[in-house]
Amino acid sequence: MKNLDYGVIGNCRTAALVSRTGSIDWLCLPDFDSPSVFTRLLDEEKGGCFAFQVSEEYRVTQSYLGNTNILVTRFESVEGEFVVMDYMPRYRTSEQKYYLPPEVHRYLRVVRGRPRVRILYDPKMNYAGEEALHTVTPNYIRTSSVVDPEDKIYLYSSVDFNTILNGEEMVLTDHHFFLLSYNQKLIAVDLNRVLLEYERTKVYWLNWINRSRQYKQYGDLINRSMLVLKLMAYQYSGAMLAALTTSLPESIGETRNWDYRFCWLRDASMSIDTLLHMRHRGTAERFIGFIKRILKSRDDTFQIMYGIRGERELTEQVLTHLSGYENSYPVRIGNAAYNQLQNDSLGYLMDVIYKYYLYFPGTLDEVEEIWEMVRNMVRMVMKSWRSPDQSIWEFRTRELNFVFSKVMSWVALDRASLIAELLHKDRYAELWRREADVIKAEVHEKGWNEELQTFTQAYENGDHDSSLLLMQFYDFIDARDERYVKTVKAIKEHLFHNGLMYRYKSEDDFGRPASSFTICTFWLIEALFVIGEEEQAREIFESMITCANHVGLYSEDLDFETRRQLGNFPQAYSHLAFINTATLFSEEKELSKFIRP
Repeated sequence: MKNLDYGVIGNCRTAALVSRTGSIDWLCLPDFDSPSVFTRLLDEEKGGCFAFQVSEEYRVTQSYLGNTNILVTRFESVEGEFVVMDYMPRYRTSEQKYYLPPEVHRYLRVVRGRPRVRILYDPKMNYAGEEALHTVTPNYIRTSSVVDPEDKIYLYSSVDFNTILNGEEMVLTDHHFFLLSYNQKLIAVDLNRVLLEYERTKVYWLNWINRSRQYKQYGDLINRSMLVLKLMAYQYSGAMLAALTTSLPESIGETRNWDYRFCWLRDASMSIDTLLHMRHRGTAERFIGFIKRILKSRDDTFQIMYGIRGERELTEQVLTHLSGYENSYPVRIGNAAYNQLQNDSLGYLMDVIYKYYLYFPGTLDEVEEIWEMVRNMVRMVMKSWRSPDQSIWEFRTRELNFVFSKVMSWVALDRASLIAELLHKDRYAELWRREADVIKAEVHEKGWNEELQTFTQAYENGDHDSSLLLMQFYDFIDARDERYVKTVKAIKEHLFHNGLMYRYKSEDDFGRPASSFTICTFWLIEALFVIGEEEQAREIFESMITCANHVGLYSEDLDFETRRQLGNFPQAYSHLAFINTATLFSEEKELSKFIRP
């Protein structure tokens, strides 16, 4: 079975997908959302890659180097053995500055014997829409687009450049390096430099994960998900990406293929909430800074999503020259959902802002600035919550009174009221609390279906919807409330299939969903746990662990029959939900409060 068997490397500026045989099949430079220079992921014939080719006698394995984002691919045969260590440099240079160049380092180390290998270096510029021209210089291979000569990358290596470009077989007798950079390097590049960057990057990731909460059970898996979430935080703005790829299909051969290299307020707020719980304040502070910067004036309104620098227009285009992952066409860049109405979005963000106020009080000017933002958000919620919307699921042609959108509108006003109380703004607190109470009463009146004995997807229908499992998570309803317990059981009965969850079964713009949305199964696990079905929850959780790929990564979706990974990859949603559920079944390691990890 073909699967998304990729490891991921990155440095909070960009990232690359490296196949389990060591081929870089996806890399965008210089940033996450830039055009790709290796696109084999989305077209095996045209896309281009950077690979190590060995004979069939070799056994290839792959793993991460401990709790780091350094990926190790090992090639073993009778004639010899070598490893390739892939990473993108990232480390602190001062209290507020980091070194994170747009480049990939590949350190090749001979372990034994005289292994043989060919280098396949085949970049294709601008999403493989433009052929590449190679120019050999004394210090590097310069590769540029034949259409735009200024669109170029540089490959530095200890291997002879013509041997690389000709794909000649070489016998490895010593260690080597490959450094692929978007920029021309201003310092001498040699093996010692690459090893220095390797050690600095390794120490950075080890230090970062050491500051997280640590758990006695599932600790390594939790740490891996933490490291993935951190990779998706864009350093220069604080934006959190939903995923690192575009157009990986939710089902093979279908057209649910979207570009996820953007910052959804919903996804990002959920990620930040998890990182805050795991004691990573810095990422949360940068995200709050991002939110402040996207509002240019008090008249600005929030969108559901933004570009990673705060761009508001994310025009969707189809790249007709690419065949798509396993011929699942189309390949899209941009995302037309940016102008949708999704009334749930501000609830997650307000929840994060409340926790920010509660645990990380800033200076007076910061508190006042965020207070203005809170009031702006409340005005938007008060104006929109009664209106139909396109829901958490981003229906493109359907607007209904979705129950979960109403719930998250309540969350927005509830948390805003609590913030007002913290700031002794009693008039605002009372006003917003009254409106929150109106929403809650309406949801119980119109969202509850007495005949079905469950909350339903929308006021207008009787459909079941996985998002309703989160009602207790955001304190809208107590986990022991009879209505919530019945809703959990009804959703499980109707949407749980072959150990995985549908998000919903009703037909949408593209027909009935054919794959499981990974986060929904994690939501079910937590819901079962809080209503007292702990053993059942643990059984499903243990099964979900087996759905991760060979290095512990999750995509957006899973096939109900084969459990192969589908959808964009890796998915922040899936990893934050894994962390949240894994900690239910694990005991935290206690450290002295006087010792900073």
